[in-house]
Amino acid sequence: MDKFYKNKKIIITGHTGFKGAWLAQILLNFKSDVVGVSLVPENTPNLFEVLKIKKNIKNYFVDIRDYKKLKEVFLKEKPDIVFHLAAQAIVRDSYDDPLKTISTNVSGTANILQAIKEVGGIKSVVIITTDKVYENKEWLYPYRENDALGGYDPYSASKAAADIIANCYIQSFFNLKDFKIKHNTLVAIVRAGNVIGGGDWAKYRLVPDIIRSIYEKKENVEIRSPEAIRPWEHVLEPLSGYLMLAKGLYEKQVNLSGAWNFGPNDYSFMTVKKLVSEAIKILGKGKFVVKLDSSKHEANILKLDISKAKTLLGWQPTLDFQQSLELTFNWYKEYYKKSEDIIKFTNQQIKTFFK
Repeated sequence: MDKFYKNKKIIITGHTGFKGAWLAQILLNFKSDVVGVSLVPENTPNLFEVLKIKKNIKNYFVDIRDYKKLKEVFLKEKPDIVFHLAAQAIVRDSYDDPLKTISTNVSGTANILQAIKEVGGIKSVVIITTDKVYENKEWLYPYRENDALGGYDPYSASKAAADIIANCYIQSFFNLKDFKIKHNTLVAIVRAGNVIGGGDWAKYRLVPDIIRSIYEKKENVEIRSPEAIRPWEHVLEPLSGYLMLAKGLYEKQVNLSGAWNFGPNDYSFMTVKKLVSEAIKILGKGKFVVKLDSSKHEANILKLDISKAKTLLGWQPTLDFQQSLELTFNWYKEYYKKSEDIIKFTNQQIKTFFK
C-alpha cells in the first residue's frame, strides 16, 4: 500500500476532523502528496493540531457548501484520488441545527461529486457516509449493503440522502458501462461502524465524553443509553478498507464501484456500558453513572454485515474489541502525560497496524 500511494496526489475533505486527520497522517507516512479541504477545526484540542498536520500538507479551509471555491480547488490541484469525509457528523447537533446538517451533508456531497465530474481526470473517489444510513428496524440482524436506506434523526437522514446522491452520480455520470468511453472515474460509497481511536474530542461522542469526564472535568462519566449496542471498531480498521478500495478503483477494478460496509467482527458488537467499563479499567481511573436521556432519539441496536468486503475486497478486521480499546485509551494516556512524543506514538500505532 505504501508503494502504491507514494507520490499520488490525494484530496481529503474533512481532513481537520478525527478520521480525516488519521487518514492524512497515514498518507503522509506513505509519502503521498496530500491536499486537505475542510473547515478550521472547532474543538480544542483536536488531532489535526496535535499531529501538526497543517505544516505537512496543502490546506484549503473551504466550506464544501461553496461550490465555486470547491471547484477552484479541484481545478488547481487535479488529484488522482479523492476521499470525501467532510460532514456535520454529530447526531445530537443535527436536532439543534437540521438545516446546517442537511445542507452540509447533502448539498456538500453533491458539490464534491459535481466538481469531480466537471474537472474530470480523477480516477478514484471514495465517499464516506455512515452505518446510520440504514432504515433502522431495531433488529439483531446486521445490515447489508442492499438493505433499505432511511434515517430517523436529521443526521441519519442527511447521510442516507448523501448516499443516494452519490449513487445517483454513479448511475448518471460515472456509470460502469461508460467507463473508459465517456469517463475514467470509479466511485465507491463506504459505511463504517462506530469508530473509536485516540485524538477524538468531538462532543456527544462516547469516547471523548469518557476522556473529558475523567481527565478534564474530574467527574463521573455519564452514559445515556447503557444497553445500546454498536459496531465498535478502531479508526485504523475502516481507513485501511478505504485505502484498499481507493487503490482498487484506481487500478480500474470496476466491480469495486458501489456501496461497502466496513465494521468489526460479530464479537465486537458490544453495549455502551461494556465499553465504558473496559475503558475505565484500561485508564486505571474513573467511575460511571447511568443518566438515561431519551429526549433525542438514537438507535438502540446497530450492526453491519461485512461479508462483501471480506469476500470481494479481501479486507477483514484485524483487531478485536479489547485490542481496539487498548489502542484507543493507551493513546489518551500517552497524550495526557504531556508527552512530547505523541506524534511518534501515533505513527507507531499506524506502523504496527499496517504490518
